[in-house]
Amino acid sequence: MIRTGWLLLLCAALILPLSGCMVAESTYLKKVDEAESLEKSLAACEQKGGEQAARIAALEKQRDELALQLEEQKKRVVQVETVREETSKTYAQMIEKMRSEIAEGQVTITELKGRLTVNMVDAILFDSGKADIKPEGRQVLQKVAEVVGQVEDKAIRVEGHTDNVKIGGALARAFASNWELSASRAINVARYLQRLGVDPSLLSAAAYGEYRPVSENDTPEGRAKNRRIEIVLVPRD
Repeated sequence: MIRTGWLLLLCAALILPLSGCMVAESTYLKKVDEAESLEKSLAACEQKGGEQAARIAALEKQRDELALQLEEQKKRVVQVETVREETSKTYAQMIEKMRSEIAEGQVTITELKGRLTVNMVDAILFDSGKADIKPEGRQVLQKVAEVVGQVEDKAIRVEGHTDNVKIGGALARAFASNWELSASRAINVARYLQRLGVDPSLLSAAAYGEYRPVSENDTPEGRAKNRRIEIVLVPRD
């Protein structure tokens, strides 16, 4: 009995330290798991932080680009407003210069969105079927040149237009068709404006013949409106 008691005491003495070791090891492993979990969480946070930083950088870049676009838009608005103011000023000057021709219905002047058009019936500039500018026409073009000669930021396009009556008879020897007649008239007007001091680098001539009418060709009045020279001020390329 005594021997058995001693054996039990000995076994108890050996088991207690082993139990303590097992508890310590379990705690250690738990801490290791917690550390690994924390490391994974930290890595995930760092990844999310990097992604967030990239998104912020992209948004900042987008903001800067939009700010630049807004600034460019403001500049364009200012330029458009300046152009319109200058066109309106030219329009007012042209109206003042050609008051009598406008009153007589020989000239109309329009201004729309920075585009100024001086529309002159052909009779004020040319004899019927002719492309040489009449003395009265030169006086009218002198007034035009006094205004457009001061313009530096516009191109000046001289457009020739006719009615739809076909070229025939002796006139056909000089002009094969309305194309040639309208072209010759437009070129002569452009050349005369150059002689009056208008910068030739701003001038151009265009021939439209009968293909851009502003009225019906069924009546003499309609055909008279279609036979015209238009001097158009447009923004330079």
